[in-house]
Amino acid sequence: MYHVSFPGLGINDLEINRVAFSIGSFDVYWYGILIATGLLLAVLYAYFNAHRYDVDRNNLIDCIIVGIITSVIGARAYYVAFKWDYFSAHPGEIIDIRDGGIAIYGAIIGALIGGLIMAKIRKLKFLPVLDITLTGFFIGQAIGRWGNFFNQEAFGTPTDSIFRMVSENTGGVGVHPCFLYESVWCALGFLLLFIVNRKFQKYHGQVFYIYLVWYGFERMIVEGLRTDSLYLPFKMFGYDIRVSQALSAILMVAGIILLIVNRNKNDGMRGRTFTKSYKKSKKRG
Repeated sequence: MYHVSFPGLGINDLEINRVAFSIGSFDVYWYGILIATGLLLAVLYAYFNAHRYDVDRNNLIDCIIVGIITSVIGARAYYVAFKWDYFSAHPGEIIDIRDGGIAIYGAIIGALIGGLIMAKIRKLKFLPVLDITLTGFFIGQAIGRWGNFFNQEAFGTPTDSIFRMVSENTGGVGVHPCFLYESVWCALGFLLLFIVNRKFQKYHGQVFYIYLVWYGFERMIVEGLRTDSLYLPFKMFGYDIRVSQALSAILMVAGIILLIVNRNKNDGMRGRTFTKSYKKSKKRG
């Protein structure tokens, strides 16, 4: 049980429990429930919007199922790799993720590898699949980050900000609620990509590139506030480098370059509401 307050917002003494409910001696954590809820909503979004990109729903679901499996593997592998000093001495804990210990970038990388391999097998075009799934991914990220709140983890350095959070885990000191910053940013990111898809998208891949810029920018900033970052195993220019911060900067720059290079590209997507293949499928139904 934690007692959490946001003094600057007038929210005091919230009682939260990591455990949502128990089945016998088996505890079910809010962390897992929220991750699963975000994932389900992301999948539903992708499924019901596949027609906008002429992507077969059934084949897309195959990609998502494989991507989910590889995302879990990637999320844990990424975390373990950069905490190897600990896990090499505790190998029995490598597959135990009920208490957290997963990395969002590992999940993204794993999902992309598994999903795109399946897309290749199912003969789907990569960029439309990325446009659909990464828009939905923002839903999952926005909801899933609240799992960090219930675990009272992934917070930042001390601050007097109006958004500061205080709990037993922060030592009674006001800290940056990084989970909140990222959740709000991802929710806004979903709205941005949703609007771009409906009104302004000109070519396949445009939404994917905007995702790279939008998320990369936020994570680069917020990661610098966190106190539990994973670091590269070597110094650069005499400094310890946060893995996610460096990767975020790379993704943001890559997204900007791709948007600039493709600024004149036009696949005729702007303003499309329903594609020809979807209309045909409705007639057959």
